[in-house]
Amino acid sequence: MNTSTTSLSVVETSSSDDGTAPTHYDTVVIGAGFGGLRMLHEARKLGLSVKVLEAGSDVGGTWYWNRYPGARTDTEAWAYIMSFSEELKTDWVWSERYPAQAEVERYLKYVTERFDMRRDIQFHTRVTSAVYDEAANLWTIITEAGQSFTCTYFVSASGVLSAPLDPPFPGLDSFTGQWYQTSRWPKEPVDFTGKRVAVVGTGATAVQVIPEVASTAAQLTVFQRTPNYVIPGRNHAISEGQQAEAQRDHSEIGRKCREQVFAFPMNAAGRTMDDVTPEQAQKILEAGWEIGGFRFVFETFDDLFISEESNETAAEFIRNKIRTIVQDPETAELLCPSYPLFSKRPPLGHFFYETMNRENVNLVDVSDNPIQEVTPHGMRTGTDEYEFDVIIFALGFDAGTGALASIDVRGTGGQTLTEKWADGPRTYLGIGVDGFPNMFMISGPQSPIANIPVIVDNTVGWIGRLITHMRDNGYDRMESTAEACAQWQEMCNAVLDATVLANEDVGSYFFGANVPGKPRASIFFFGGAPGYFQQCQEVADNDFKGIDFSTTPSVGSANEQAQMA
Repeated sequence: MNTSTTSLSVVETSSSDDGTAPTHYDTVVIGAGFGGLRMLHEARKLGLSVKVLEAGSDVGGTWYWNRYPGARTDTEAWAYIMSFSEELKTDWVWSERYPAQAEVERYLKYVTERFDMRRDIQFHTRVTSAVYDEAANLWTIITEAGQSFTCTYFVSASGVLSAPLDPPFPGLDSFTGQWYQTSRWPKEPVDFTGKRVAVVGTGATAVQVIPEVASTAAQLTVFQRTPNYVIPGRNHAISEGQQAEAQRDHSEIGRKCREQVFAFPMNAAGRTMDDVTPEQAQKILEAGWEIGGFRFVFETFDDLFISEESNETAAEFIRNKIRTIVQDPETAELLCPSYPLFSKRPPLGHFFYETMNRENVNLVDVSDNPIQEVTPHGMRTGTDEYEFDVIIFALGFDAGTGALASIDVRGTGGQTLTEKWADGPRTYLGIGVDGFPNMFMISGPQSPIANIPVIVDNTVGWIGRLITHMRDNGYDRMESTAEACAQWQEMCNAVLDATVLANEDVGSYFFGANVPGKPRASIFFFGGAPGYFQQCQEVADNDFKGIDFSTTPSVGSANEQAQMA
């Protein structure tokens, strides 16, 4: 096990806002979640000096910020792991099929301690700008506190879903009760006992929150604009035998993840709905429903994403389940989506529909009667007013582009990334952007929306291979070409259009449709994880085609700068 390597010397360069000289590292990484920790390990392995900047007080990324009641993974534990170390695959013992937030956070802290990563992470540090200096071939990173860093390689590991949408309702400041955002939940426990609580939203987060809050609140009112297809998770404790099996078969689990469309350890069904009778189709869907999780989608039929008829059969199966579980017919119909399955990201539920049968739970449809304002004592729609003690906003995220858009990122010619993406993101493999040399994105826009640790591992390994290629050939500057970025954007759009997911009317973050004013564009690559891995492999095997390399003689390497200093 390689827990550390020799880092290159640290070099001080130009002045920061407070008059002190900024610190130079070969690599500066934003974010200390799965992506940031994996990149930190890779940079050390390459012998690069590295600093990870994290806004929170500890590691975890998504699992640091999203500590709301009920938060847990939608990926089975044995596939939601770091895979750069054989020891990590076998030493950690998960307690549940779908680990809760606290357990995932503990796991990432364990990884951090095991590999002595804290010495290269700076917490309580929010980055406000990253500016590329063409003459010096350096990035200058400025923090909210005015601290300055320079680096050769700037890496964003800020996450796919890390820019939360703020409540858009006027009057919030007048509310005399308590209100919370699920994505910025306090570390201290929140007690809902005996209180009148509102949850705004029925997305993946709200689906997890609602059953937990309903168990203690006096009254829970759920405000829904668009219903979701909620698939049962069938969570359970992992027995010693199951844990031993996962540890023994970890190589096979990894192989399955790399070969499955969403990077889950699942097998393709090997059939379409045309291969079976309608009666057989119902039995197969029933079996998938009982197994739980995304196996309902991926181990039943292989054409749910490309056949409208097959997709509708599965969608109607779920609607009938909703009508069976939810006792009030009117409420059941409100919970039944009308759009294709997976046009919005379906969450896994843990007694969500069953919770709707509780006497203390009420569902309010705001699709045609939206919330108008927050009042001192609650909220008002166009026709009704409600009183609450607590309001919980589960409004989702500005997916893909939101995290980087919140930072003033400037490339060649002073162009901002926001300007570059004014009509939607355009990237190369979701990793690079033309006009932004030596900048890398981990889980950036137009990368796959899939099991994140598997995607992260592939991306970081690819970045490491590219940097090695640069050093082996004497290059210190790389930049994705405009042509390569345009071609990748076209591929993302073409793949999306070939599926039943290209439905922009449901407000999905897949297209940025959940953010008012955001241009409608393909935010992710829907060609599947194996297809994506193959594309990355082909680019690397062909001397990183689509990327221009050059050398900046006047700048030299970090080692040379250190010697000069």
